[in-house]
Amino acid sequence: MFPNAKPSERMSLLATLEPVSQSATTVLTTYVPVKNFQTLVALLQTGVLGASATVDAKLRQAQDASGTNVKDITGKAVTQIVKATGDAKQVLINLKTADLDTEGGFGFVALSVTVGTAASLISAALWGCDPRFMPADSLNQAGVVQVV
Repeated sequence: MFPNAKPSERMSLLATLEPVSQSATTVLTTYVPVKNFQTLVALLQTGVLGASATVDAKLRQAQDASGTNVKDITGKAVTQIVKATGDAKQVLINLKTADLDTEGGFGFVALSVTVGTAASLISAALWGCDPRFMPADSLNQAGVVQVV
């Protein structure tokens, strides 16, 4: 525990899917290196889902930032969100970087979100937590323009 550290010094915003009315397709964040963190957390947010829409999300691992040899991370997929109960919801996916296939050379992670049937409002973020070296906020993605 670091009682004198600001929360923003203990986590980094690594990748995002900006708020959008997403058509029925799969989108994903960039593949980010995880070597500087012990844990990650992904946040998926829904707004109003389209008629009969579904939303699925999962974490995927790759060997580099371009997604080489991408594969799903076991146990890191959400239960499908459906229109009947899924408007204005949030889902978190926790990941220990030790759960990656590091022996196979996998050190990059992305969040994959699939919208099915109808366009739906979504946004998502992938956060690096528990940095190996402080402060973590120096690793924020370029879109972070202020930390107050």
